[in-house]
Amino acid sequence: MTKTNFLACLILLLATPVFSQKKLQKAGEISPENLEKLKLKEDTIGVLAFAVLNDSLETERFAACRVLIKTLVAALKIENSFNYTFPQIKSISVLAPPDSSFRIFTWQLFVNDSTYRYFGAIQLNNSDLQLFSLSDRSDEMTTLPTHEALPPEKWYGSIYYTLRQFDTKKDGRKYLLIGFDAFEFFEKRKVIDVLSFGNDGRPIFGAPVFDREPIEGEIPGLDEYRIILEYTSEAAVRCNWDEEYQKVLYDHLIPTPSRFGGGTTNVPDGSVEGLELKKGRWKHISKVFNDSQKEAPRPEPILDQRKNQNILGKEKKKIGW
Repeated sequence: MTKTNFLACLILLLATPVFSQKKLQKAGEISPENLEKLKLKEDTIGVLAFAVLNDSLETERFAACRVLIKTLVAALKIENSFNYTFPQIKSISVLAPPDSSFRIFTWQLFVNDSTYRYFGAIQLNNSDLQLFSLSDRSDEMTTLPTHEALPPEKWYGSIYYTLRQFDTKKDGRKYLLIGFDAFEFFEKRKVIDVLSFGNDGRPIFGAPVFDREPIEGEIPGLDEYRIILEYTSEAAVRCNWDEEYQKVLYDHLIPTPSRFGGGTTNVPDGSVEGLELKKGRWKHISKVFNDSQKEAPRPEPILDQRKNQNILGKEKKKIGW
């Protein structure tokens, strides 16, 4: 079996949504018996998730990912599992909004130095399992999908680390997601995406809720459904919600010649862009901080004012011969 076919099989393990046949109601208290079952499952999931990223053998990483998917689904099938937070798992991101209507699991499979594949699932808040799988198809996308909505079976994969709930006037509640895509050895990406649920209850990724001027190379007039920042792997790029400023803040990137062959790559230039929520839309701020000083902080050497003092601020002693 080729690597591509093997990855496709892994996706298929989580490809079919899981629904309960019972009348659905929100998850309640977990029974002591089920709590013990979930703790045991969590131990296994934690070991497998670590192996998916860190095992030195590629075949072992793939095998661990296959068993991880089966074990996670089995754990989530336990009654009221939605209210179990999996507190010991560090290699899988588990995020839930304040309204507790769902939670989203995402994790990364390290294929090789230039290939990463992402896996994910959305669990709705029900006593019995209602689960949507996320199938990463980013490797099939010839251009960045910044102007289209994507279904869960054509997900732009990343590992999410921030989730923000917000409301729109026309289209109801949506959720801003910020994630990381390791992409390739020399290039990394940060993703600002939007999650919502259609009238049929299915998740939809991407929405035209960003108000931002087109950047160079983009076609003007197209609605922006997500923002993808691509940059050199040598740079550390900030992109996250800032509670103090109540904005999404991210580094402004500029092109520079790549050290790893022809072409250019992007690096931060020290300035910061932002997104601010106003009336259900994320308004772009091209430069968040405009701090400046009319005068230099030290217009003259500070020691020049210490005529009778030494460098430690003590009075100079007269030296006689």
